[in-house]
Amino acid sequence: MFVTSLECSACGLQHQSSRLLNLCLSCGKPLFAIVDLDRARRTLTRETLGTREKSLWRYREVLPLPANVEPVSLGEGGTPLLRAQKFGGDIDLWIKDESINPTQSFKARGMTVAVSMAKHLGATKLAVPSAGNAGGALAAYAARAGLEAHIFMPRDTPRANIIECRELGAHVALINGLITDCGAEIARRKTKEGWFDVSTLKEPYRVEGKKTLGYELAEQCDWRLPDLVLYPAGGGTGLIGMWKAFDEMETLGWIGRERPRMFAVQAAGCAPIVRAFETGEKTAAEFPDAHTIASGLRVPKAIGDFLILNILRQSNGGAIAVDDEEMIRVAREVGSSEGLFVCPEGAACFAALKSLRAAGKIVSGERVIIFNTGSGIKYLDCYQEQ
Repeated sequence: MFVTSLECSACGLQHQSSRLLNLCLSCGKPLFAIVDLDRARRTLTRETLGTREKSLWRYREVLPLPANVEPVSLGEGGTPLLRAQKFGGDIDLWIKDESINPTQSFKARGMTVAVSMAKHLGATKLAVPSAGNAGGALAAYAARAGLEAHIFMPRDTPRANIIECRELGAHVALINGLITDCGAEIARRKTKEGWFDVSTLKEPYRVEGKKTLGYELAEQCDWRLPDLVLYPAGGGTGLIGMWKAFDEMETLGWIGRERPRMFAVQAAGCAPIVRAFETGEKTAAEFPDAHTIASGLRVPKAIGDFLILNILRQSNGGAIAVDDEEMIRVAREVGSSEGLFVCPEGAACFAALKSLRAAGKIVSGERVIIFNTGSGIKYLDCYQEQ
C-alpha cells in the first residue's frame, strides 16, 4: 500500500489511513490520501503503463487499495479522448467521453475506489445522497462488493436513475428537496443505522478514483497537458482530483510545472461557484432556490468549494454559468455534429466554450478539453420536455 496517511485539505492534520474515516476530526473538512510517490515510482513509470490493463487500476501504485486486495471493479476508466470533427472550429478541441464507463458516467471512477476501500476497511452498509449518477454507481459497485447500498435521492431525480438504483438492489428513498436535504437525512440516521457515508468529498477515496481523469488525460495527450479544461462542477470532485493528479505527476517527473487553465461550468439556476468566483469569495454560500435540468449540477452547496475556487484562481481559469435552454440546444448541436449524445452537464461545457471563445478567453489553435461526464440516455425526460 503506497498511501501513508490521510491529511486534512484545510488544516493539514494527519489521520490514520487504516481507519474508516469521513471528514477531518478537527475541522470537518475533506481528507486527502497522501501517496508515497518515491516508492510508487519504482514500479510505476510512463513506459510501463502501455503494458497494463486499460482501466483506471493501471495506476495502482497511486491508488489507496493495498496491492494484495482485489478491487471492486466493473472495468471503469480507459475512456476515449476524441478529437472534435466540427464543433471546435479553429480550436484544437478534444472530448473526454466518460459516458463509456460502467453505469454510463464518470461517477464509476470514484465509486470503484471508494467502495473497494470501504469494504477493505470493514464497512458493510454504504449510504449516499445523489441527484442521479452517483446513486447508480454506488448501487452497482455495492452489489458487486456484496454490500448494502442506501441511496437518498430528490423526488424529481430523472426516472432512469431511480430505476437503475432499484434494479441494482439498492434501498432507495425519495426526498422532497435537494441533494443537500438528502445528505442531511443521511447525517441524521447514519450512526443508528450503521451506514458509512460515501458522499462527495465526505470520505477520502472517491476523489482518488476521480484523479485518474488527470492521469489518463496526461497519458492520452502524450504527457503535455492542454491549454484549457472545461469541467461541469457540481461537487467538483473530478476537478479537485485532476489537480491533485497533476501535482503527483510533477513529483513523479512525468510532467512539468505547466497547468491547464481550469474552468468550472455550472447551471445558471444553481451556480454557487460562479457567484463566489466573480465576487472574490474564498468559499461559496449556499445557492438559493437551486434548479436545473442538469441534475448533476444541482448542488447548492459543495463541501469542497474552497478547493475548487483555489484551483480556478491558481490556474488563471474561471467559472461560467449556462442556462438550461442553451444546454439542450447545444446538446443537439453536438449530437448532430459529433455523433455524441451528451448529458446536459457535458452540453453545458460546449455552451461555455462558445461563450469563452466569443469573449476572447480562448484563442485560435489552443488545445481545449471538454469533459462529457455521462450519457444523454439517462436524461430522456428533460430532452422530451423540450
